[in-house]
Amino acid sequence: MRVLLCNPENDVWSSRKHIPLGLGYMASSLEAAGHTVRIYDSSVEDEALTDVLAQGWDFAGISSTTPLIQEAWGVARTVKAHGITTILGGPHLTLMPEESLEQEGVDYTYKGEAEDGIVEFAEALAGQRDIASVDGLYYKRDGKVIANAPRHLPKDIDRYPFPAHHLFKIEKYTNLQPLTDGLKKTRTFTILTSRGCPYQCTFCSKPITGKSWRERSVENVVAEWKWLVEDLRATEIGITDDIWNLKINRAKDICRGIIEEGVNTVPWVTVHGMKVNSTDLELFQLMKKAGCKRVGFGVESGDPRVLKEIIKKGQTMDMVREAFRNARKAGLQTMGFFIYGMPGETEETMEATTRFALELDPDLAHFMIAAPYPGTAMYDLIRKEGNIFANEWKDFAIQEAKTSFDFGELQGDVVERKWREAYRRFYLRPRRVARRLAMADTWRRAPYHLQNAGRFFISRRYKHVAS
Repeated sequence: MRVLLCNPENDVWSSRKHIPLGLGYMASSLEAAGHTVRIYDSSVEDEALTDVLAQGWDFAGISSTTPLIQEAWGVARTVKAHGITTILGGPHLTLMPEESLEQEGVDYTYKGEAEDGIVEFAEALAGQRDIASVDGLYYKRDGKVIANAPRHLPKDIDRYPFPAHHLFKIEKYTNLQPLTDGLKKTRTFTILTSRGCPYQCTFCSKPITGKSWRERSVENVVAEWKWLVEDLRATEIGITDDIWNLKINRAKDICRGIIEEGVNTVPWVTVHGMKVNSTDLELFQLMKKAGCKRVGFGVESGDPRVLKEIIKKGQTMDMVREAFRNARKAGLQTMGFFIYGMPGETEETMEATTRFALELDPDLAHFMIAAPYPGTAMYDLIRKEGNIFANEWKDFAIQEAKTSFDFGELQGDVVERKWREAYRRFYLRPRRVARRLAMADTWRRAPYHLQNAGRFFISRRYKHVAS
């Protein structure tokens, strides 16, 4: 069959464009089963979607997160207008599979990891199996929603072929973070060494991977790493696991394998936050020797009560301090992630977070306003005891410059003020400004940085509309 996999336009986070790895995995699984596949990533395409659709496809798979679901519905309408069957999947569809079936142009939705499901769906459309046998599939019959049996998470993820990177326009994707902006013509790839996270932070939604943690073997990861470096000529690699270092000895073995294979010549970063209490100096030293340039940590808060009772994150501030200290000692650059406005916070706890960020002084600090994603304990709590005034799913983007809820005595305008204040106090220190001005990226992407300056540093009032 001829299959088109689509990613909707992403304009709710930043101008950086990264490979939609999930589509790469589905594409390689479909190709391995003998199907013809094209990936259409709206963020980087020059060709109009209507022109691509005119080339003829048996069905189109559209992936979406919560903030992009409205854009995904728009893609589905366009696809269906060409007489092509549509199926929507991804994080938001796993959370709310029935919602999208009410939208014009949506034929099927899918809940769960999709490498096996998308192949089975193709077989069903080709008449090789019953549509009712495709686990995880939702659809309507005679006006009623039909939910097939649930899709269980596969334990063996080594069996999946590597992502179909040959279907991506690699040159269209930007490098991962400002610290690697010294690179000129980049060929940036991401890699997933494990899936899921067993921890239960109240703000975190893990709809697809669930509460389990499933690892790829060290050998399988190193083989893909070697392929990225030697065959695909990667100039930069990003590990995108939720928690790649859950097993510290496994993380060390991956680094040793990269070193032993001689593919430690390409700089790499951890895109998401590492687990601070599953690190030590030896791990960071091995990461540095394996080519790592920067590590990120999910600090979240500088208030012990918020960490333990509100976020329910199993770490202490001293653990965070030690992780930063060891990473620096190993010669790695650091990035910290901080959250403002969790339900139950106060102006004082947010001030403590800002002070902690200043104390840690990472090379990059990323301050985020808490967003109540469906499927999280935070969302359920606010729906019950607070007020969510976001009107559209796109308002749930965690990178947005405004709050989407009130809870108790903490009002949204206070959260927005403390969030902007954190950016000003952290980045407008004289030595920080001097460091920023010395980076090539500052001048190469001046309009983007000026736009962000307006978002981060200039206070503005938002009208909160009760839902």
